[in-house]
Amino acid sequence: MKNLDLQVIQQALSWLDQNHCVWLCTVLTTFGSAPRGPGSMLVALPTGRFCGSLSGGCVEEDFLERLGRDEFAGHNQIVRYGEGGLAPSLELPCGGVLDVLVERFEPNSQAREHFAMLLNALQGQDRVERRISLGSETRCIEIETAVSAAVCVEADQVRIRVGAAHRLLVAGLSPVAEFCAGFAVALGYEVIVCDPRSELTSRFSMTGVTLVEMLPAKYISQVGCHAATAIVALTHDPRLDDLTLLEALRTPAFYIGAMGSQRTSAKRVERIKRIGMQQDQVLERIHAPIGLRLGSKTPAEIALAVMADIVRVSNGIVRDQL
Repeated sequence: MKNLDLQVIQQALSWLDQNHCVWLCTVLTTFGSAPRGPGSMLVALPTGRFCGSLSGGCVEEDFLERLGRDEFAGHNQIVRYGEGGLAPSLELPCGGVLDVLVERFEPNSQAREHFAMLLNALQGQDRVERRISLGSETRCIEIETAVSAAVCVEADQVRIRVGAAHRLLVAGLSPVAEFCAGFAVALGYEVIVCDPRSELTSRFSMTGVTLVEMLPAKYISQVGCHAATAIVALTHDPRLDDLTLLEALRTPAFYIGAMGSQRTSAKRVERIKRIGMQQDQVLERIHAPIGLRLGSKTPAEIALAVMADIVRVSNGIVRDQL
């Protein structure tokens, strides 16, 4: 699958184009143990069709039943699930509490423009901020000009920042690369696999993964990578890996990694220096040897260590805190 938020916004646009009124739900705050964090989205129709997730299943069913019974007013509102929430209070199995923003969008040009801007933001273009007035049907969306919290709940409005969805760019096919792609799909990443070798790409097929038959370095230089991208080179082939890393270092990707031993990694750095990258502080962006030290041996274990390290960096955890 593509990143879940991307799916939600694309589905909303599709339903709006079909002249359906859509309901957008966004997790605002969580208390205690909650499976989905602030900013998570779900879009639904009163018929019960939906895309996305708020809680992993326990909240969605109740929300859709209430929506089908027309229990929600048309104005922007916050509803609570868990202790002190909707009556009768629905206790979440995890014991957590969710505050959810509920909005209704009519199928008009303003709604389509709103969701189009959200789609652009998730695809790595301008980060945006949504401002939703509570108790009314008023909302606006504009390019973000200042850094703020992802979700901010105020007395009469909610502000939500939306930026690029997490993406994994896998440079070259290998057994480890295939397991990485599968894990990343399960984690909700948008996954792109680049490899020019037709003898390998002709045999590769994985639901939710975009396969590009192109040299990874060429793809990176032509298409680019946004700041929520992780780039991994997992082939042990210098002809693919070296140029991939060289191009990756010219992007704002939050994670750049390559597979190999300490000795192999040191030799790779020297080669990259010779072909055009001299700055040590830039080369230090490369995670090599890649992955957390889990004692991994098999391709699946190595891929697990790689994705665990990507999640660690994404969540802002330094190795000393592990």
